[in-house]
Amino acid sequence: MSLRPLEGKKIAVLVESQYVPGEIEAYRYGFGALGAEVHFMSRLWGNERLTFVGEVEQTGQTPQTLEVSIDFQSVKLEDYAAVIMAANYTSVRLRYFAPPEGQPVSPEMVRTAPAVEFFARAMQNPRIVKGPLCHGLWILTPNPELLKGRKVICHEVVLADVLNCGAIYVPQDAQNGGVVVDGDLVTGRSWHEVEPFIQAVARQILALNGGLNS
Repeated sequence: MSLRPLEGKKIAVLVESQYVPGEIEAYRYGFGALGAEVHFMSRLWGNERLTFVGEVEQTGQTPQTLEVSIDFQSVKLEDYAAVIMAANYTSVRLRYFAPPEGQPVSPEMVRTAPAVEFFARAMQNPRIVKGPLCHGLWILTPNPELLKGRKVICHEVVLADVLNCGAIYVPQDAQNGGVVVDGDLVTGRSWHEVEPFIQAVARQILALNGGLNS
């Protein structure tokens, strides 16, 4: 196998504030080392670029920042071999939606957040690997049918919502190392599993494109 097996492939990573800097760096260098082009993207609200603030775990630390200039609403989804939802609370922020002016919020509107719609479209394409990591499965819970019957792992904070969608939870053990693969869906318990998560996503990209057996 080539030392850069993902040469020519593009990876989309959806981010927002409260991202985990170590995870972002792992994508940049991990996928980059495999030859892939990593595109960090978000909802830019009509701006050319936005700067997002990373999570700060200890009081007094200076937060890291990430400048993003790609709006996922302007890209061609089919250009990407994988779509990743970053860990921590980025998915919560990206689920934001506003009702049309003069209308009250209705339950059906939870599906209308642009990022929710984007990830739902990705889920409909079996050639694209989907990688919601840690809390990232929250981007799918507005559409429970997309998770029903799928094998996943996630952070405990998200577990109740994931189970309510009908997903099959696979606990972490020595065999899976905190990463679960179900065809075109790759999930990881937390950002601490980002390295094996990257490798699993890469393997599935190759498998779905005829390069490896899944």
